[in-house]
Amino acid sequence: MKILIAPDSYKNCMAARQVAVVMKKGLSRIFPNAEYVLVPMADGGEGTVDALVSATNGQFIDVQVHNPLNQLVMAKYGFLGDKKTAVIEMAAASGIQYVDSKTMNPMITTSYGTGEMIQDAVRRGAKQIILGIGGSATVDGGSGMAQALGVKLLDKNSQAIKLGGAGLADLTHIDISQVPEQIKKIKIYIASDVTNPLTGSQGSAVVFGPQKGATEQMIPVLDQNLHHLAQVVKNDLQVDYEATPGSGAAGGLGFGLLAFTNSEMKQGIELVTNFAQLAEKAKGADLVITGEGSTDFQTKFGKTPYGVALTTKKVAPQAPVVVLSGNIGPGVENLYENNVIDAIFSTPSGAKSLEQAIKDAPEDIALAAEEVGRLIKSVIK
Repeated sequence: MKILIAPDSYKNCMAARQVAVVMKKGLSRIFPNAEYVLVPMADGGEGTVDALVSATNGQFIDVQVHNPLNQLVMAKYGFLGDKKTAVIEMAAASGIQYVDSKTMNPMITTSYGTGEMIQDAVRRGAKQIILGIGGSATVDGGSGMAQALGVKLLDKNSQAIKLGGAGLADLTHIDISQVPEQIKKIKIYIASDVTNPLTGSQGSAVVFGPQKGATEQMIPVLDQNLHHLAQVVKNDLQVDYEATPGSGAAGGLGFGLLAFTNSEMKQGIELVTNFAQLAEKAKGADLVITGEGSTDFQTKFGKTPYGVALTTKKVAPQAPVVVLSGNIGPGVENLYENNVIDAIFSTPSGAKSLEQAIKDAPEDIALAAEEVGRLIKSVIK
């Protein structure tokens, strides 16, 4: 019997590889002689680096970069097992975890550190990069990232503009002549499910600015500055991504990547399943177990369990796909449409506080997996 275990992380609780291990622990009590294939997963957001490095036997890299407040910090990214694909979460350098209620200010926060991570990956020989762009603290249109890569964003006096969203107002000219050829050529796959444009009522400043500390007074200024950035890019580089779906992701980092690098927008789960070679590993599976911290109607729109189910059903249609979730929310019945997910189970063993549920998660997940194993065994007798 072949069992594929491909869960996401349980956010703020357990990494995907840890979840996979405890799922195997529970199933092994029922199927001790089964062939187990563990493929930690993610959907392009938090945990993508950890999942892909683990799934491909890759390597983690620590690098010193600047955080959103332009302070030096250590950030982690990874190389996949092929040694040519780097995987980066922009939040590791430019994430909201680096600011608090007193310091969050998108007028000054910068994506510069994300550019430094890209630069380091290229220096170490990366031929392509998977870049997850969730959880940013910035609304700078990716300008800081671009500056770190060698793009000169200049004011009317041919001086570099200041980092952050406010500095964009002074931009008059863009010079890419000093950007290294390796930076220009490397392929960057942007892992993002956000479809917002850069500017306007659904743009980065209006929709996401408040959660990054933007006040009512800042929002129209930031939106205008992002529009101004897009206009200068259009004039100097002859490209226009202001209205492109996803360009507003991560404070406009989506726009910056499209404008200044060789980038392509992709759905996060599609990238992860592809680079983790999930379809190949699922061939011949008799049972597929996946999971996540919370499952509801949104899971159908690019979240790990649904992506795992779609992928594995194509190559192992006979294998039941079972989701083990830390919480089952509204609209979960919609996940049974199209017959790709066969069952969803909650993992907590009884009513308990969030703190206790997190503490008990390893054994609760193992127990839930064991019970699924009992059910499957009773059916295949």
